[in-house]
Amino acid sequence: MHEVDMTKSLILTLRNWWEEQPEQPSISCVHLIVGRFTCVEPASLQFAFEVQTRNTFLDSATLQIQETPLIAYCHQCQHEYHPEIGIQYACPTCRSPMDDIRSGRELKIDRIEYTTPSEQLEARS
Repeated sequence: MHEVDMTKSLILTLRNWWEEQPEQPSISCVHLIVGRFTCVEPASLQFAFEVQTRNTFLDSATLQIQETPLIAYCHQCQHEYHPEIGIQYACPTCRSPMDDIRSGRELKIDRIEYTTPSEQLEARS
């Protein structure tokens, strides 16, 4: 289950960012972009995040995952196509092997929603 290791890496990245902030913010949501060709199972990633963030600086944070499709480009046919993961990767028109992936390998933090302690104080006033 590589989602557990990915979640550990995500948490370390977030912790490094969080510790560098002048006021350590309260993170409410982490938005990820995950490509279908990464073979990451979003439900498993979500579960691993919930378990590994308990009683940490991310305890109340949620994880929002946006999946991107696998899109390849065939240089012979000069068109994009959507390979079927695990079934058919060659161009459906000319059968050329998939060699130019345009989308689907992403695995990145898109954005972080947070509030700083001073913003929380202002909201209470």
